[in-house]
Amino acid sequence: MKKLLSIIATAVVGSVLLCGCEKQNEINTSVVPNLDVERYMGTWYEIGRYDISFEKGLVGVTANYKLLDDGTIQVINTGYKDSLDGKIDIIEGKAKRRDKDATDGALKVSFFLDFYAQYNVMELADDYSWSLVGSKTDKYLWILSRTPSLDTNTLEHILRLAANRGYDTSKILWVEQQNGELRMGN
Repeated sequence: MKKLLSIIATAVVGSVLLCGCEKQNEINTSVVPNLDVERYMGTWYEIGRYDISFEKGLVGVTANYKLLDDGTIQVINTGYKDSLDGKIDIIEGKAKRRDKDATDGALKVSFFLDFYAQYNVMELADDYSWSLVGSKTDKYLWILSRTPSLDTNTLEHILRLAANRGYDTSKILWVEQQNGELRMGN
């Protein structure tokens, strides 16, 4: 009986310690307090991202957001498979605020029926020239820009912000971009 109690106590203590370790590795996914959705609309270039299955091998990735009359956002993501001369890959979805009356950066996005995922605008330049976007987990992270590239100082600033939130910036995959003109028809 003592042996069984010892095993149970060890398991409980181990679980508590593991829970403590997990909390140390948590990330801050809080959103910007004010997001002017109309100003956020338009084309964003993907500068960097965590490597995720649904964007595997894509380069020249852009996201285009358009506010619709009903308040939802049309989302068109475009990229090229394996190279900037590769086959074009386009997916269309929709987004909206998580809370209809909110003004913060908490959005949700769907590319399949009504299955939504979090889209957290966590950091945003005052002039809306770049954005750091995440989700509810540490598996998703995007650095977006209004231009196909960012200067070194701005990029280092964004990386510091991401690291301060608990993200592992060494995991960021840098996305090859073109000069800003989309090619259609490949």
